[in-house]
Amino acid sequence: MDRGGSARSLLSERGSDAGSHYAIESGFYISSFAAIIFVSGITIVGVLLLSLVVALVVMLQSCENHQSSVFQQWRNNDMFDYCNIFASHMELNNLESEEFPAVCKAYANSYTNEGQYLMELNMSIQVAENYFSVVTPENNFSVILMDVDDILPPHIMQRSKLPEYRSESEEVKGLAQGLVRRLYTRLQNGGWSLVLFTREPENQRSGTVDSLTAAGYEGWSSLMMRSKDELLMGSWEYITSRRMELQNQGFTIACVISSRMDALTGPSAGKRNFKLASGHWPRITDAKERP
Repeated sequence: MDRGGSARSLLSERGSDAGSHYAIESGFYISSFAAIIFVSGITIVGVLLLSLVVALVVMLQSCENHQSSVFQQWRNNDMFDYCNIFASHMELNNLESEEFPAVCKAYANSYTNEGQYLMELNMSIQVAENYFSVVTPENNFSVILMDVDDILPPHIMQRSKLPEYRSESEEVKGLAQGLVRRLYTRLQNGGWSLVLFTREPENQRSGTVDSLTAAGYEGWSSLMMRSKDELLMGSWEYITSRRMELQNQGFTIACVISSRMDALTGPSAGKRNFKLASGHWPRITDAKERP
């Protein structure tokens, strides 16, 4: 009896110990599979947080760069517009190239060769085309004056007393001449008599006529060129005197078309004049720097 009771007592104690051990370990035991999932979850969360931080840093940097780029673009456009206006101011007042601000040096080539000039020329021509799409000649004495020096390439016009300019690229020259020729053709098809004028001397008439024909300009009414006495005049004075002469002969000047101010100033101008965009900015590489 004692042995049986002792055995039962021992078994009971062992069972009690085993149950106690299970109760203690049951709160801490994690299988290997669950541990892998737990560690993986923490790793994924960490990676996501790190990715989020990196993304925020990149976005902030991108916004900063974009803001800086927009500001720089605005500054460049603002300065470019200033230089463009100053170039017109120089032409209006017949200033020397030394007067052109040195800060505009970087913009002098970009105006003609990076699309701005062609865009402005096309728009200024469209303004004239829109006007003459609804305006017709009053009679056979209504004429339009067009500047030959806007039509022929610069190297043909050797003598014009103009400031020294930068040259457009050959592609820009060709496109610009095509735009002016388009205007010329539309005016001619509209029934207008076209009187061409140039600042070149009369002794170059033959070569100028050949150049006009080669460039596709035909059918004009007359070509005005400087006489020997007119070579001593300023360009604006010479052009004004020729306009007055036309009016004295009974002609009505409906319009003067030129990119140069000397052709658009003075008395006896047209009823509606059009200034085309000019592809000429002063050559300032060797000019005296001006702030």
